[in-house]
Amino acid sequence: MGQEIERKFLVKNDSYKNHAEEMVEIRQGYLSSVPERNVRIRINGNKGIITVKGLGNETGVTRFEWEKEISVEEAKALLDICEPGKIEKKRYIVKYGEHVYEVDEFLNENLGLVIAELELSSEDESFEKPDWVDKEVTGEVKYYNSELLRNPYKNWKSI
Repeated sequence: MGQEIERKFLVKNDSYKNHAEEMVEIRQGYLSSVPERNVRIRINGNKGIITVKGLGNETGVTRFEWEKEISVEEAKALLDICEPGKIEKKRYIVKYGEHVYEVDEFLNENLGLVIAELELSSEDESFEKPDWVDKEVTGEVKYYNSELLRNPYKNWKSI
């Protein structure tokens, strides 16, 4: 239990795949998608995970996060009672410099959206940006997974 410090970026091309060390398929839903107490159920490859997130700070970089591994069977049962809609994506793990980027390639209703996330130990920690990283979208609510259920990428007029 603690604080998540994370930056999010759009991705401009798929060259990150050439450097990916791992790819895992993710399926997730929300028991609660309200920003003050977001409760996510996820099947991440062969793991089940329940995550609770709170509101972000004024920059959107830091927010409360609690996560616990659960069985895949428990995750499947909980996904069945989640709010309508599911997020499905492929996550690529890409080491770059001293950091690890998680690049999410969204599927289905959000096909075409690719976001790179970078977890940091402090908000002012410096990091290197790969050439495939584009505009920063940290704190922009429309890029939150829970918001992508309500307003999928396929419905956006422009980014």
